[in-house]
Amino acid sequence: MATTASTRRQFLSLLGLSAVAVSCGTTAGAASGKGQTKTLRYQGWAGQVTLPELAEDLGYLEDVKLKWVGNTISGPQDIQSAATGQVDFGGAFNGAVVKLAANHAPIKAVISYYGSDKYAYNGFYVLNDSPIRSARDVLGKKVGMNTLGAHDEAMLDIYLQRGGLSRAEIGKAEPLVVPPVNTEQTLRQKQIDVAVLGGILRDKALAAGGIRPLFTDYQLLGAFSAGTYVMTDRFLKQNPDTARTFVTAVGRAIEWSRSTPHEEVIARMTDIVRKRGRNEETAPLKYWRSYGVAEKAGLITGKELQLWIDWLTDRGDIKKGQVTLSNLYTNEFNGSQKSSSATKSGS
Repeated sequence: MATTASTRRQFLSLLGLSAVAVSCGTTAGAASGKGQTKTLRYQGWAGQVTLPELAEDLGYLEDVKLKWVGNTISGPQDIQSAATGQVDFGGAFNGAVVKLAANHAPIKAVISYYGSDKYAYNGFYVLNDSPIRSARDVLGKKVGMNTLGAHDEAMLDIYLQRGGLSRAEIGKAEPLVVPPVNTEQTLRQKQIDVAVLGGILRDKALAAGGIRPLFTDYQLLGAFSAGTYVMTDRFLKQNPDTARTFVTAVGRAIEWSRSTPHEEVIARMTDIVRKRGRNEETAPLKYWRSYGVAEKAGLITGKELQLWIDWLTDRGDIKKGQVTLSNLYTNEFNGSQKSSSATKSGS
């Protein structure tokens, strides 16, 4: 199951393969010639309430409806599905968004939807009796994460680099894909040496005891927005009002989650999960704390994408100048932009 640095780079390149193949894209949800679509197809996350789902339940989507087509455990897969028109929006770690755009995918980031703060962060955890205590100790060890080529692998790379390891040494760490709901158990059974845990799954595992953090993304980079929802250029052109309703609603849901008493947010999420009838456990929702979005209403400043343009360029995954920041994102569809200083549109 070991994954070499070479195969990880190959995985990263896969983000672009489907993009090249579908550079013209399709948007089956758009009612071409018959007005703008009012139905947005999307993928969810098991046991979690995404911001669009919360926005819909709060009534912020108005006459726009969500159509759940299944769950995902991978941001890169989700945005590839958006690029190919299998869904109408998808969300991923900003490095994956940059990589997909670098390979000519017809996508644009429209709003930040998750990030890291003192409540919402991904931690890299080991068992209490683990000998792993430094970056060098991770070499040759198995690190379980939800997907390769995304947020968690980027954080691991940065941690190891800051620990003074060379690129060749960093390649000796072994990132492995483990479904989030199984990651804690996989660590406790010692099938992996380090487990990436975030959100309610992290806090549930910490409450059970027996594990300790090696590092967190919040410790590495401070508070930052880490991922954005993307839509295809074609969808935005054909459905600007629907896109505006969607993006503004997600922004409102972010602010609602910040300003509403914690217990009320959890109660709302629990009700949403129960009503949708997907046979999911609701108990872990009590550990939810924050979506971690840094800017007001998810507005994109550009810095949260430029960070990963630079990182991917330094790694050699993309060429310098291959991605133009101003073409990568837009705040045009976010109704909150008029009341914020971070209003610069990327389009």
